[in-house]
Amino acid sequence: MALDIFVVLIYAAGMLLLGWYGMRRAKSHEDFLVAGRNLGPAFYMGTMAATVLGGASTVGTVRLGYVHGISGFWLCAALGAGIIVLNLFLAKPLLKLRIFTVTQILERRYNPMARQASAVIMFAYALMIGVVSTLAIGTVMEVLFGLPFWVSVLLGGGVVVVYSTIGGMWSLTLTDIVQFIIKTVGLMFLLLPICLYRVGGWDELVAKLPETAFNFTTIGYDTIITYFLIYFFGILIGQDIWQRVFTARSEGVAKYAGTVAGVYCVIYGLVGALIGMCAKVLLPDLDNVNNAFAAIVQASLPDGIRGLVIAAALAAMMSTASAGLLAASTTISEDLLPKLRGGKESTLGISRLFTLLTGIAVLVIALIVNDVLGALTLAYNLLVGGMLIPLLGAVYWKRATTAAAIASMFLGCITALVFMFTDGLEANTPIYYSLAVGLVSFVVVSLLSRRPEAAGELA
Repeated sequence: MALDIFVVLIYAAGMLLLGWYGMRRAKSHEDFLVAGRNLGPAFYMGTMAATVLGGASTVGTVRLGYVHGISGFWLCAALGAGIIVLNLFLAKPLLKLRIFTVTQILERRYNPMARQASAVIMFAYALMIGVVSTLAIGTVMEVLFGLPFWVSVLLGGGVVVVYSTIGGMWSLTLTDIVQFIIKTVGLMFLLLPICLYRVGGWDELVAKLPETAFNFTTIGYDTIITYFLIYFFGILIGQDIWQRVFTARSEGVAKYAGTVAGVYCVIYGLVGALIGMCAKVLLPDLDNVNNAFAAIVQASLPDGIRGLVIAAALAAMMSTASAGLLAASTTISEDLLPKLRGGKESTLGISRLFTLLTGIAVLVIALIVNDVLGALTLAYNLLVGGMLIPLLGAVYWKRATTAAAIASMFLGCITALVFMFTDGLEANTPIYYSLAVGLVSFVVVSLLSRRPEAAGELA
C-alpha cells in the first residue's frame, strides 16, 4: 500500500506542476478560458475525451457492468454519440461565433434576460458536474487508502481546485492530456487484462455469468432511451463541453479529432462494463455495488500496479471535475457578473478569483452529497429539462420569443425537480415530463406573445 500511495502522490504532484506551467501560458483572459483558441488535433482529442469521461463514467460504468453486464456501456455510448454529433455538425458554426459560453447564444437570439436566466441553470449543471467527480475522487481514495471521506475529498478535490485556479484552460488541457494517457493505460491495458486473467479468460467469464450479462439490452430499452435523452442531448448543450470546442484551432481539428474522441468514449464504456462483469465473478457478494470499481482494484492488482490504476481513475475524475469547475466559474464571470458590474467585462484576475470561489463551493457540496450517478443525473436533468427546448428553438424556430424561452426554462427545471423528488433520481419520469412541459410552454407562450422586433438571428 505504501508504494501505491507513493505513485498517487507523484501523480498529484505532476498535476500541480502542470498547473503551474499552464499558469505561465495563461497570459490573457482568452488564454485562461479557452486556451487561446489554439489547440491542435492531439491536444483537442485528448482534452475532449478526458472532459467527458470522469468519475461517473468510470466508477458508474463499472457499477452498471457489475449489475447489468455489457449493457452498462450505454451511458458512455450516449456520451460518445453526443461528442461525435457535436463536433461533426455544431462545431463549425460555434467556432465562427467566437464566444465563451452557451448562454451567449440565447442572448443573440432573444435578449440579455434570457442569457442570465439560462446562466443560472448552466451554473447549477456545471457545479454539479464538478461535485460528481470530486465525490468520486473522495469515494475511491476512502475505500483504497482508508482515509476519512472528508479528508479524501479535500485532498483530491483540493488538487483540482489549485491547478484549475492558477492556469485555467491551459492547465486543464495539459493535465487532461496526461490524464488521458494514464487512464487509457491503467484501465484498458492493465486493469481489464488482469481482471480477465484472474477470472480465467473470456471463456470462463462467459461460463460464469448468465446469458443476460452479454445482452446489450439487458439494462432495459427505457433506460437506454433515458440515457440518450439526458446524456446525448446534455453533451450537445453543456458549457463544459462547448468550452472545449471553443479551444479548437480550426473547424477541421474539431471535426476529426472530436469524432475520434467520441469513438474513444464508446470503447471506454465497453471496457468499464467488462471490468464490472469481471468484478461480479470475482466479488459476487459486494455489500455496496457503488464500490465495485474500488473493490476490484483492491482485490485484483499487486502493489505499484494498483497505484497506477488508482491514478488512472483519479485522472478520469479530475479531468471532469476541473471541466465542471471552470465551466461554472466561466458562467458566473461571463454571464452573471457583468450585469452586476454595470456591463464591465471580466478580467483574468476576476476569472481566477471566481474559479477559486467556485472550487470551494464544489468541495463543500461534495462533502454533503453521497451518490455519484444520482448527482450526475440531477445535473443533466436540470440542464436538458431546462435548456434543450429554448436552445433548439433559438436555432430552428423564428417565432420563438424571450418570454417563451424563460417560461420553458423555469417550468422545465421545476418539473424535473418535482419528479426527481417524488420518483427518485434514477427514475425516467423527470426527463420525460420536464421536456414535455418545457416544449408545451415554449410553443404556447411563443404563440401568445409578440416576438420583439429587436430579436436577433443566429449566424
